[in-house]
Amino acid sequence: MNDTRTTIVRLLSNMASAKEIQQYLKRFSQLDAARFAVVKVGGAILRDELDALVSSLGFLQQVGLTPIVVHGAGPQLDEEMQAAGIEKQVADGLRVTSPEGLAVVRRVFQQQNRRLVDALVEDGVRATSVIGGVFESVFLNRKKYGLVGKVNAVHTEAIHAAIKNGSIPVIASMGETASGQILNINADWAANDLVKELQPYKIVFLTGTGGLLDGDGRLIDSINLSTEYEELMQQDWLHSGMRVKIEQIHDLLMALPPSSSVSITKPDELAKELFTHRGSGTLVRRGEKILCATDWSQVDRDRLQTLVESGFGRKLKLDYFETTQPYRIYYSEHYRAALILTLEEGIPHLDKFAVSEDAQGEGLGRAAWQVMRHEVERLFWRSRADNAINDFYFDEADGCHKGEKWNVFWYGLESFDDIRFAVDHCRARPATLKG
Repeated sequence: MNDTRTTIVRLLSNMASAKEIQQYLKRFSQLDAARFAVVKVGGAILRDELDALVSSLGFLQQVGLTPIVVHGAGPQLDEEMQAAGIEKQVADGLRVTSPEGLAVVRRVFQQQNRRLVDALVEDGVRATSVIGGVFESVFLNRKKYGLVGKVNAVHTEAIHAAIKNGSIPVIASMGETASGQILNINADWAANDLVKELQPYKIVFLTGTGGLLDGDGRLIDSINLSTEYEELMQQDWLHSGMRVKIEQIHDLLMALPPSSSVSITKPDELAKELFTHRGSGTLVRRGEKILCATDWSQVDRDRLQTLVESGFGRKLKLDYFETTQPYRIYYSEHYRAALILTLEEGIPHLDKFAVSEDAQGEGLGRAAWQVMRHEVERLFWRSRADNAINDFYFDEADGCHKGEKWNVFWYGLESFDDIRFAVDHCRARPATLKG
């Protein structure tokens, strides 16, 4: 396994640093096997991107991780229902299911489940088909929806048995009543109920778009629900299916531990999303509230110091708090991310931007940055030339002056004199971290 991991890290090194990848491998490996990830796969992915899906799931197994897969089969059901001469009926976004329709549902789910499992096995991946026995259900509203159910209990015995044998459980979203009646279950609902039962670290929705898109069609790379949800729900461009998806994700994450997160990405980008800070799709976290202070007396200095030293991997100089006058301190409520600003000749300066090691890659630092940026109209800061987050800084800055040791960044500075002052100040500013 160690040889395999070394190979995998080498293969991933073009995406991120080996240190970054090892950090995620260590984090995931410390979890109980059933708490790593639930992966929701839509029918369109099974139809259009099966090879990429198989490759990504196989990769996870190679590094010793066992995802739990739940799949739907919407497009396949549409096709088979039409072939059987059964007219599609929808109520409240749910497929009304007659006895004749249920026979098609069962056949299609079994076919699609078997198709994915066979493809995995042919690729050397251990996988187990789980067609039933997981989602104990009751009728949602038999008169309105027919043979459609909602989950009232999740049974995980078959899932744990597969994981114990190092096999990926592939679960069809069909339910049964206590008396044995098969019911059609919305795949998103099934995945959500499974997630609430297992409380995994990661929830992954694989989609063709590879993430949530904003009003201009651009990918939203991260959402911190604690600071962004209310504003997001007020956006005119957020409507129909995407609005429902975000509401569902919000409700889901509020029922899970704060460490849990939802990733929305493409099958072939799954490794990049899971194992790099930058990711590839949309990362949604419950997150933490971002607070602001203007004096050291308003924060827990010990916790702030621990955070800064964890984020930088070096110790602060002993007199840092005595010799540094803060302008603003933005920090997450659990002291896992912070930005410390000073005021230099009337211009805000970013002295420290720290994210604790266990929070790196969560989007928490970006959430704190966005709160700060909303309130601070101009800023300058420096960063070592080899800093891993310089790409983020380039994206956020209006300009940069590159140097051998330091890159100096700024935004909102309009006069040449202000920019020259910022560069000169950063070059001359003494270090406040040891080593």
